[in-house]
Amino acid sequence: MAAIITDQLRILNARNFVDAVQSSNNSFYAWIGLPDAPKFQADWDANPPAPKDSLNESNFYWDTMLALKKINSGDVSQVVRKINWQSGTTYDMWRNDVTRSNPSQPSGAYDIYDSNYYVMNSEYKVYICLYNNATPENGFRGGPSLDEPNFTDLEPREAGSSGDGYIWKYLYSIKPNQIIKFDSTNYIAVPTDWDTNSSYSAVRENAKTSGQIKIVTVRNRGVGIGTANVTYTRVPIRGDGRDAEATVVVNNDAKVESITVSNGGSGYSFGTLDLKEGGVPKGTIDPVFDVIIPPPGSHGADIYRELGAYHVLSYARFENDSQNPDFITGNQFAQVGIVKNPTNYDATSILTKDKASALYALKLSGIGYSEATFTADSDVTQTVGLGSTAVGKVVSYDPSTGVLKYWQDRRTAGFNSDGSKNSDPIYGFSMLKFTNTPALGGNINIIPTSGNTLQIDRAFTGVSTVINNRTYYLGQEFNQGVSNPEAEKYSGDIIYVDNRPSVTRSSSQKEDIKVILQF
Repeated sequence: MAAIITDQLRILNARNFVDAVQSSNNSFYAWIGLPDAPKFQADWDANPPAPKDSLNESNFYWDTMLALKKINSGDVSQVVRKINWQSGTTYDMWRNDVTRSNPSQPSGAYDIYDSNYYVMNSEYKVYICLYNNATPENGFRGGPSLDEPNFTDLEPREAGSSGDGYIWKYLYSIKPNQIIKFDSTNYIAVPTDWDTNSSYSAVRENAKTSGQIKIVTVRNRGVGIGTANVTYTRVPIRGDGRDAEATVVVNNDAKVESITVSNGGSGYSFGTLDLKEGGVPKGTIDPVFDVIIPPPGSHGADIYRELGAYHVLSYARFENDSQNPDFITGNQFAQVGIVKNPTNYDATSILTKDKASALYALKLSGIGYSEATFTADSDVTQTVGLGSTAVGKVVSYDPSTGVLKYWQDRRTAGFNSDGSKNSDPIYGFSMLKFTNTPALGGNINIIPTSGNTLQIDRAFTGVSTVINNRTYYLGQEFNQGVSNPEAEKYSGDIIYVDNRPSVTRSSSQKEDIKVILQF
């Protein structure tokens, strides 16, 4: 049995995803992770591998996750392909009958949403091309656009005086905050609240009141259409709608020169001109017309359907914050992703913090702690009992506060980076936790890469510390020198992963993470 998933389902799914992010019942987070990517693949930075999709891989993404940033309701938008207006380019025109057997022209696209039938101008205004000067003389492929559309009139019209023949319909202007968050190399934002925002009400209302049919094209001009140089008005457009009319101009050669819609009518899903009732004489060769049917509700009623908005862009900014330093510096990340509804650490409640750390941390003290160094991505250990060692991977160390951040994954418990089992692991197959209360035979010593042996500061509990009259915020809650991640590992659903060349974070750095989801 033959079946298809239609574009309209894709648009619906994109809309539903935006609604889910904006719902107070959900929490979506962008995350960064994998600080030691070249240890997984030597040429990772030159050739990042494709991510793998499995529940096992989801666990691993959590293991190497560094931090999360909440995607708020204003951080997500449906987007469409960016098509910039350029002088001399021939654009497609809106048609509702584009198929594989009737491709759009001149692009040859088999789907209207793959064709270039709308543009964004240099001032971030978006227009749909209703007519591209397609004529029998140019094979109905249209001609070059010479006048940049820059008007905000509600009714379609030409953009300038060049006579290029284009008819444009203004839809909306992209707002400055949308440009900052959602403009990208390949996509432009579509308003998330088109149906309710009063800023767009004039365009929406115009779709209801200005008449449905806007364009009738001439496929064949005919021959011998009565007397030359005659204009016929109120020629009915017949079909399943009503009240639409057109003006037909017959030129000096007794051929149809042009057709202009004078009354758009309503309720059409197909139509044709009734030349006989309109008083247009029968020719020796009858002219052929195309009545162009707008999208349901007419142009501007539903821009998601009109523009094919089945992509979604989510935005998150990873920016250093001295009062909530959850985003590490001095190390790298090579993965970004999105997770839905992670929970708070050791709880079932959904995480709602704006920023959250995914790392474990220790508050260290001891002589020379401010001179100690811990090499990024190296192993750090603690003897937690007789013959028992906890192992972590260093993410960062702050010599000002003595805070060491680290993560633990299967590589610290007897497995290799490719997931294979190590036949003779140094510390065994158990992933033991660092602790401020070691068992018999253990201690609270932590040995740095260089410098004196330090200890877990069991005297410290809190989220900030004062050193030389300056308050340092640590970003995580410490209990007797030990801090757990703020997000519960392996919780929620990881719905997107992207492997990228490693990015090194610095104290003065911020990253805008823009993720495109295609439905």
